[in-house]
Amino acid sequence: MKDYGYIRVASAVPSVNVADTGYNASAILRALEEACEQGAGLLVLPELCLTGYTCADLFMQETLLDAAEEALRDIASCCDCDTALILGMPVRHAGALYNCAVAISRGRILGVVPKTFLPNYGEFYEKRWFAPASSVPPGTYTVLAGQSVPFGTDLLFKIGNATVGIEICEDLWTPLPPSTMAAMGGAQIIANLSASNELTGKHDYLSELIRNQSGRLHSAYIYASAGFGESTTDVVYGGKTIIAENGTILRQSARFMTEPQIEVADIDLQLLEHDRRRNGSFTDSARLAHHSPFRIIECGIADNIPGQKLMRPVDPDPFVPASAANRNERCDEIINIQTAGLMRRLHATNCKSLVVGVSGGLDSTLALLIAVKAFRQLNIDTQGVLGVTMPGFGTTDRTYNNAITLIKQLGASLKEINIAKAVRQHFEDIGHDENVRDITYENSQARERTQILMDLANKTGGMVLGTGDLSELALGWCTYNGDQMSMYGVNASVPKTLVKHLVQWFADNTEDPALHDALCDVIDTPISPELIPASSQGEIRQKTEDLVGPYRLHDFFIYNMIRHGFHPRKIYMLACNAFAGVYDNDTIKHWLKTFCRRLFNQQFKRSCMPDGPKVGSISLSPRGDWRMPSDASSTLWIKECEDL
Repeated sequence: MKDYGYIRVASAVPSVNVADTGYNASAILRALEEACEQGAGLLVLPELCLTGYTCADLFMQETLLDAAEEALRDIASCCDCDTALILGMPVRHAGALYNCAVAISRGRILGVVPKTFLPNYGEFYEKRWFAPASSVPPGTYTVLAGQSVPFGTDLLFKIGNATVGIEICEDLWTPLPPSTMAAMGGAQIIANLSASNELTGKHDYLSELIRNQSGRLHSAYIYASAGFGESTTDVVYGGKTIIAENGTILRQSARFMTEPQIEVADIDLQLLEHDRRRNGSFTDSARLAHHSPFRIIECGIADNIPGQKLMRPVDPDPFVPASAANRNERCDEIINIQTAGLMRRLHATNCKSLVVGVSGGLDSTLALLIAVKAFRQLNIDTQGVLGVTMPGFGTTDRTYNNAITLIKQLGASLKEINIAKAVRQHFEDIGHDENVRDITYENSQARERTQILMDLANKTGGMVLGTGDLSELALGWCTYNGDQMSMYGVNASVPKTLVKHLVQWFADNTEDPALHDALCDVIDTPISPELIPASSQGEIRQKTEDLVGPYRLHDFFIYNMIRHGFHPRKIYMLACNAFAGVYDNDTIKHWLKTFCRRLFNQQFKRSCMPDGPKVGSISLSPRGDWRMPSDASSTLWIKECEDL
């Protein structure tokens, strides 16, 4: 897996007996053994876990401090696997005591990072025992367990391809966390050793802190906090392990468990590096940050991820939130963005008429719904929305009836124009045999429909509202100078897998039974351009996904190639994990190759696409997010697909 840019990490809460360093060392080694068995390259443990966080004035006892140092020596001698370990313990240096994180690898103590911010309010009084990291000058060394080791907050640790920075508990809660400077210095992973007690509402706030910090820093964040076994004299420790990456929590353990906890996840270093390059503000911040150079400590071990099974979630539908509540919220927001964009265009042009070609399919239904919503919010008569249904050779009764119902129930104007006669005349003019159902046969219908819409817009002093979506644009699944063209493409950055959920949102929020039923039937209708005559039973015979592939796969490819810039081989691996049991590997490979080929050779259609509102993190607008030469070669991408 390291070939794909991953490193496996672990966060654990071991058993603890306060002030019993022998017991605690054994528990730490058990956690290390489990992390090593699971192939983790890094294990992060809680703050002061070698002694217990709640030792209080026992931290002033030489007996405890000597025992902790001896226990560290034993742990280091047993640490002979390919897992680097970061644990918490008190460390004596230059006549003071520090609350520290100690990094260990293969018998060697790599370095010691003291806590920067010591809480001394409420239930916390760490300044009673510990000195702050600010008293340690850069470049300092200390002697610990008989080894001379780097000591200070100017340390970063290199594990394979990953660079790891460390902060301790309170450090995260401050206005300028040390992790920020570590990330500016190159750390992609932040380890936080913590002993955060439980209070009502605190966990949710903490989770958001971790998630947001990982997002701001385009980093991974590994958090381990003290749990069962710490003193409950006045406070309770629930035990928390959280692994976050780039604004998303990948793993977290249950709290208030009496048994040791461990969570393991694979961190995508390629994703983090891509987002740092993509986000110019991150690199600008790194240049502006005034800090002393970090010392980079080599751990001497490589990334160690066994097998091909990823230990991280791979979302097969990255554009569609999994939970119904989040999905409903996302749909509401996107619909409002689409509506606001269209309202502004109508207001700027003083336009009171919109022409929408309504086929009875998903995309045109969504465009019609947005058009009517915009007119209502602008207090314009919805009769100004002209819904045009243009049955042709492949139109079925199902889609035709749904189109009529939608236009009428939404209060738009209805116009029906059968294109068969005009298209046949065109076939005669260009000398095309109607029985030859090739691309000329299909595209002549699409261009005839667009001509009708454009001329009706001229006639009514209005605009043609485009219906094509993001997935169709990525694949070039539109007719050049046909449905590719409009005055405003309201669905331009909405992926196909999300369109049906947006239509479902309208269905769920209407009180009109006829409209609700029509919308639900549109959702259930197979996706088709309906350019080939229906079967003898009147059923749709031309199904888009039979021709270009499943949109669910293509949207997965779009997200991972456009948003993350991943290699085809990595996208293939991710897809095989995400769609295991749904699509076989050969099917995934076939459609990935199709996607790469079409993404490149259809760019000319996107180079002159109409304006449209950006609703998510991906847009193919040539004026905004996606500037690609129309003659760029797809050779590298196709070859990689063929080599899979």
